Amino acid sequence: MSVTSPQIIELTEYVPSLLPRSLIPDAVGEVLWRDYGQKVTVDFPSPKTGNCWILTAKGWVGNIPLTSNFHIALRPKVQIGNLLRMLEYAYDLKSFCFLEGLVNCQTLEEFYERLADILARRILNRGRQGFYCAYIPSTEHLPYVRGRIDIRQMVTRPWDTKIQCHYEEHTADVEDNQILSWTLWCIARSLCTERVMPTVRRAYHLLQGLVTLQQCNPRTCIGRQYNRLNEDYRPLHALCYFFLEHIAPSHETGANATLPFLVNMPQLYESFVALWLIANRETVLKEKSLDILCQKRVYLDRALYFDIDLVLYDVETEKVKYVLDTKYKAASKPTTADISQMVAYAEATGCQEAILIYPTSLTEPLNIRVGSIRVRSLTFSLTGDLEQAGYNFLQDLLEVKNQLFIQIAD
Repeated sequence: MSVTSPQIIELTEYVPSLLPRSLIPDAVGEVLWRDYGQKVTVDFPSPKTGNCWILTAKGWVGNIPLTSNFHIALRPKVQIGNLLRMLEYAYDLKSFCFLEGLVNCQTLEEFYERLADILARRILNRGRQGFYCAYIPSTEHLPYVRGRIDIRQMVTRPWDTKIQCHYEEHTADVEDNQILSWTLWCIARSLCTERVMPTVRRAYHLLQGLVTLQQCNPRTCIGRQYNRLNEDYRPLHALCYFFLEHIAPSHETGANATLPFLVNMPQLYESFVALWLIANRETVLKEKSLDILCQKRVYLDRALYFDIDLVLYDVETEKVKYVLDTKYKAASKPTTADISQMVAYAEATGCQEAILIYPTSLTEPLNIRVGSIRVRSLTFSLTGDLEQAGYNFLQDLLEVKNQLFIQIAD
């Protein structure tokens, strides 16, 4: 049986693509519009579109397998190397020390496979050392005594020849390992080629005999407690969080369905900017007696509130000095709605500096006053050196003149 490669249509973020009607079957276009309309804008062939398809990626990158032989590849405007650096901050992947090898990846699919290979090999290495085990409370009817006998049950059921016992079982079937097993299972059903798949399968089968396959939410990978016996699981769970967050459920059903791999770039940009500022706060913020807080919730009344992306506040007085919001989108200038949003944030926190953050320089940058509130647009660029881009952003934010900023060498 011959195996043919799937037809792949490539789209770049926010760039409309005009495609001949004959290129995409109507049924496939309908699946894309119905199941992935929030990721890709679909304009069907009509006189308005010149009888062509118009597809526009809406800030998501990755791969959408619409059918077994028809895929949509969503390409980032960001260089793959810089995309990795953003993920390192956003998912705490810096401890893997894999930057040098991965920056040579040419495509997002290759980058995804390399990460999958790293995770599988580290799980295999942990398996050779022995997977983490813990004592799990268990209750069972047994023909012998194990642990503590349930006396009350024996008194109420004297005819029962089996004994109800409460005991603790030392097992590897714990959530720490269930997260690894579920992630490998998801990866095996996604976009890996036969170059990486054998390693992923080998790691999965190693866990399969020890761990029950349990569906895990991405949030179970973060905020976990570690000890000296499972401290090396911390980076493994960080990488599992990345995969589970971005491998979306398939629109198809069945054992052979392929899972799409999609990264929400606006969400990634927001997380990256916040965590970069937190990691580099010592550079300038401490000199200004400022600190940073992410996702600050400000209540307007009992039922209404704002969740503000970032605030900079005075360490001594705890008064908010700046409110900041990231806007990962193609724009030449801020919209009225964005300005209104920032004015509302500033009013709610009692500060007078509101900042809109964009990944590219605007052709019409903003620096205006609305009453007593100053609203500005600034750039945290995703081209070139991200570290230097961050320092440039801080310099513009705090309006530091003639300040020597540390430049991180490649």
